Amino acid sequence: MKGFKEFLLRGNVVELAVAVVIGAAFTNIVNAFVKGVINPIVGAFGTKDLASYSSCLKGPCEVSGTGEVTSGVLILWGSVLSAALQFLITAAVVYFVLIVPMNRRAARRKTVVEEAAEAEAKEVQLLTEIRDALVTAR
Repeated sequence: MKGFKEFLLRGNVVELAVAVVIGAAFTNIVNAFVKGVINPIVGAFGTKDLASYSSCLKGPCEVSGTGEVTSGVLILWGSVLSAALQFLITAAVVYFVLIVPMNRRAARRKTVVEEAAEAEAKEVQLLTEIRDALVTAR
């Protein structure tokens, strides 16, 4: 039990659990955005529900009242398009809200560390020159 407790309390496991919970909540936001904003925009050019876009590959296609295909081969490409839009929106938000600011912060931190290292190197060089001057002055 001690090993299991240590495993659960490791930072990576806890951070991963938090990420999954936040990701699930974020998925709901993206789904609502696609359903409430993207689908009506697409609806201006066609139907409001992307999932209703389909093509009959081998027909005639007949769909029952419950939505099951009773004859023919029906390709539901609208639901794939909707899922692709949700993925692209999610990826764009993650990139622009999380990745870009983190990269900027990492770049700033890197320059601060580099400046500190350069200052330390200059100080060491100056101290070395002072030491050498003192040794030669003797």
